[in-house]
Amino acid sequence: MAITALHTAATGMQALSTKIDVIANNIANADTPGFKASRANFQDLLYQLRAQPGVQTSEESYTPLGTEVGLGVALSNTQTIFKQGSMTPTGEPLDVMIQGDGFFQIELPGGATGYTRAGNFVRNANGELVLGNSYGYRLKDSPSIPEEVSRDRIGISSDGRITATLPDGTTQELGQLQLARFVNPSGLLQRGANVFTATLASGEPVEGTPGNDGLGELMAAHLEQSTTEAVAELVELIKAQRVFQMNSQTIQAADESLRTVASLRR
Repeated sequence: MAITALHTAATGMQALSTKIDVIANNIANADTPGFKASRANFQDLLYQLRAQPGVQTSEESYTPLGTEVGLGVALSNTQTIFKQGSMTPTGEPLDVMIQGDGFFQIELPGGATGYTRAGNFVRNANGELVLGNSYGYRLKDSPSIPEEVSRDRIGISSDGRITATLPDGTTQELGQLQLARFVNPSGLLQRGANVFTATLASGEPVEGTPGNDGLGELMAAHLEQSTTEAVAELVELIKAQRVFQMNSQTIQAADESLRTVASLRR
């Protein structure tokens, strides 16, 4: 009966509504440093088996096909796509991007460790490097940079060594940054503010020096831009809108069929 079509089309509208939400978030973060765009993945629901395929009809023949009616679609998950973002030179010595695999490690309240691809760092009042967001999370293993060292005299090498040129002209190594990578980065939990945290799905972090053990190298005075591709997202948005409309038309057609059946009693 058409009642099945009503429920099936409703699942499609619900799933597509979530896809539009994901697309909207991608577009909204088109200018967020280190942002990784997500996509919505779908799966079909159970099927009503009205006739089994392969049923024996005689001693020598079997039904080649069956009758299976699907019950719609469901959102299976949202997947973060960790591809490399484009490079933008900024001229700021404390801006750092990762060219390749890996995450910066930051300290979260309570002692937990967060992970981010955003490299827009600034100095706090103690001379430590903190993430330039609304929370100012401290970069793990960040040294305390002397206050007499101006920002244009701070250097971050490709392997994560932080150096400073002192007022007397000498260069001093202040610390060494470590990166972390995951077997399944898409399994990380998104915490907002450009921060991820590890889960059982992501696996344990593998720490190392930039440029070693499969980790990317650092590029100072550059930022990794969002991986949102505006044109591609708009195309997906148009597709989602059209399919949403088709599902609504299916509901209208099923409703008219039910109305016709109901009118037979008159």
